[in-house]
Amino acid sequence: MPTQISLHSVSKTYGDRPLLDNVTCAVSPGERVGVTGENGSGKSTLLRLLAGREHPDDGHVTVTAGGGIGYLPQDAPLPPHLSVRHLIGDALADLRAIEARMRHLEPRLAGGDPHLLDEYADLATVFELRGGYEADARVERALHGLGLAGLDHDRLLGGLSGGQRARLHLASVLAASPEVLLLDEPTNHLDDNALTWLEEHLRGRRGTTVAVSHDRTFLERTATALIEVDADRAALVRYGGGYAGYLAEKAAARHRRQQAHEQWRAEVERLTEAAAVTARQVAPDRVMKDRNKMAYDRHGGRVQQSVAGRVRNAEQRLRRLRRDPVPPPAPPLRFTPPAGSPAPDGIVLEAERVAVGGRLLPTSLTVRAGERLLISGPNGAGKSTLLRVLAGDLPPGGGEVLRRGRTAYLPQEATGGRPQESLLAAFARGRPGPAGDHAGLLLSLGLFTPEHLTVRVGRLSTGQRRRLALARLFGEPADLLLLDEPTNHLSLSLVEELEAALSAHRGAVVVVSHDRLLRRRWRGTHLSMSDGTLVRPPVAVP
Repeated sequence: MPTQISLHSVSKTYGDRPLLDNVTCAVSPGERVGVTGENGSGKSTLLRLLAGREHPDDGHVTVTAGGGIGYLPQDAPLPPHLSVRHLIGDALADLRAIEARMRHLEPRLAGGDPHLLDEYADLATVFELRGGYEADARVERALHGLGLAGLDHDRLLGGLSGGQRARLHLASVLAASPEVLLLDEPTNHLDDNALTWLEEHLRGRRGTTVAVSHDRTFLERTATALIEVDADRAALVRYGGGYAGYLAEKAAARHRRQQAHEQWRAEVERLTEAAAVTARQVAPDRVMKDRNKMAYDRHGGRVQQSVAGRVRNAEQRLRRLRRDPVPPPAPPLRFTPPAGSPAPDGIVLEAERVAVGGRLLPTSLTVRAGERLLISGPNGAGKSTLLRVLAGDLPPGGGEVLRRGRTAYLPQEATGGRPQESLLAAFARGRPGPAGDHAGLLLSLGLFTPEHLTVRVGRLSTGQRRRLALARLFGEPADLLLLDEPTNHLSLSLVEELEAALSAHRGAVVVVSHDRLLRRRWRGTHLSMSDGTLVRPPVAVP
């Protein structure tokens, strides 16, 4: 039976929040599909539906694959008492079962039973297609490629680090070589070498791959199509042509919205003009012919009735157009320019030997007006701690920080507001006047629609709360932006807008980010942190 992956009229709700609302979508055999969307939109739920780990509230999910299905959850706990060997054995269980059945049939084939011959041929075909003869070698290649070369197969899973367990789980799923791969954030916990190996492996494998990922470089290098989970509409939108096609279609959609708005505006202007001047276009000084005043007046009345009818039609159409306006697309995100002049000596921040016990060694840093710094490094290196100290969110155990001008800070896990307050109230908190006075500014950013304004912050998804935090950041001028993983939890199109806004910002910027595409495009100083120490030399980005 050929591979089939499809959803038909599928709906799924958690609590009172719909994640998928009557969605229909299909994946063709051999495709490599990236699933994108902001955090909390339903990406992992979609993958669990495809893997059969959850069931839709309505509709049908169809996934058939004669060569097996491999599923990698994002955060699956592994039994700590099992060994590496047991985990790999479990992943290869299907292949081992096929091989055992083939060995069982071989002595009996001499009898010439056609049913046995057909069964053996089918088993041999599946075993060969899934690379059964090289399964053990494939295990070692996967372990080596993911940075686990030489790992003792008798070692217990409970003795491995979280990153090692995640990479081992991924290696075991890949080594099984299923016909369909369902991967949830497979790039987590991978260094640059492992990421490159994974991308090459997925590009070279046969079969169908559906991978949830926020990694733009991974999608750029591996995906042949993208499916975006739209959190605001609880819908799925498919884009062909990989990541480049996704960006091109987003730009084209924006252009179509702009054209539709311009056509609407032009029609409103035309009808307004028509309604205002049509009556005046009747020639009042038309010469009376044959001194027939009765005919003259009768004809003039018909003209006036015709003119009045045209005016009424124009006014009715005008009312309909104004009742259902076509808004323009929101302008691209732009940070508000810094307020006033920078500090006299051009320095907006000075940190002198700031330290935090166990997390940040004595570190000094000077940031000048307009300067751009990117800080990268492994998890736990001290990047977020440094940014919190620079922002005044965490007092240092030693040293001193001086800030000049206005500093805006985006923490890594910013929520944007309090659970019980409305989105608009959360945005307006700290601003002068009633919350309603700031609705126009919030809506002008294009991050939310009017329907969102009264929703409580506690009901927003992770991605929507991140958008709220960004809205508060964009709404005020700043001389210095301190941004910790600003691309986290956002849709890819919004990440692209945010990156463009950062490039255009005239104030000073300090960004902590693991985003490979942002790092590759960065124009400014690139620093690295390791073990609580800031390293000055520039860092190469793949």
